[in-house]
Amino acid sequence: MTLYRHHLLIDTDPGVDDALAILIAFAQPDVRVIALTIAAGNVGLTHTIRNALKLLQVIGAETPVFAGAGAPLVQPADDAAFVHGLDGFGDIGYTDSARVAQSEHAALAMIRLSHQHPNELTFVMLGPLTNLALAISLDPALPSRVKRLVIMGGAVTGRGNVARIPVEFNTGFDPEAAHIVFSRWPSFDLVDWEATLAHGIPFAESEQWLQAATDSARFYQAISRKTRDWMRRTRNAEVWAAADALAIAATVAPDGVLEWALRPVAVELDGALTRGATVVDWWQRGEAPAQARIMLRYDRDRFGQLIRSGLGIATP
Repeated sequence: MTLYRHHLLIDTDPGVDDALAILIAFAQPDVRVIALTIAAGNVGLTHTIRNALKLLQVIGAETPVFAGAGAPLVQPADDAAFVHGLDGFGDIGYTDSARVAQSEHAALAMIRLSHQHPNELTFVMLGPLTNLALAISLDPALPSRVKRLVIMGGAVTGRGNVARIPVEFNTGFDPEAAHIVFSRWPSFDLVDWEATLAHGIPFAESEQWLQAATDSARFYQAISRKTRDWMRRTRNAEVWAAADALAIAATVAPDGVLEWALRPVAVELDGALTRGATVVDWWQRGEAPAQARIMLRYDRDRFGQLIRSGLGIATP
């Protein structure tokens, strides 16, 4: 009988970066993924559901998929199809999985599964926080039944990645949802965009990994080609910024984290230039509780090992 150290509910908007994170999670022998809950974000909900189901087919997993929010709570937002491809998976024209998503809404599945697995589940949020905001609004006691919450989002000193300079995509896509979660969840772990930039993988190294003769590597090489080309062409990037993979690393191998900082974090809702920004009280001058444990440094060798495991590459 397999004993799992980590039981995950992964909320995701796949998305090339989400795909790598999910591959890593499923590759860990001590990790059980209970469910994938799906939101719109990187691309629209029809595509993110389709991509999740296809990825599970590649992995060979029967994990249930629950469709959730197809739009932000309040204001419409632009997706990231220009990075991920119009379908979110590089427009490679893959054949759809024969499976379909469950009929239960993702937010309701979160609540139900938290009752079925009290104090056992880690919620890993890889996309906009719309589904979780809906769930906690329906059931304010939800945090008391969730073992750990890990969020990939934010830019903790204002170095974002969307048109509003200090804003990161996930929080910027649905700031109201992020505000609800950040203000109502008592404590959570935050892996932000700036940590992603600080832990980039050199392209020369990552390209070598993608040549591996495994189903996961071949599929990921195909769906990520457009994104990797975009990074080089428009950002003159020398490293592969694997945001969601870093969040999964902090989740399934937390001993690889070298430095945390516990600080109060809030989400800006109103600023014309800053709507969606994550505002960190680094000096703790205000009265807000320090609810966010911000990951600052992760072991680079360990991160590389986890990525290779997700691609099906054996590590010594």
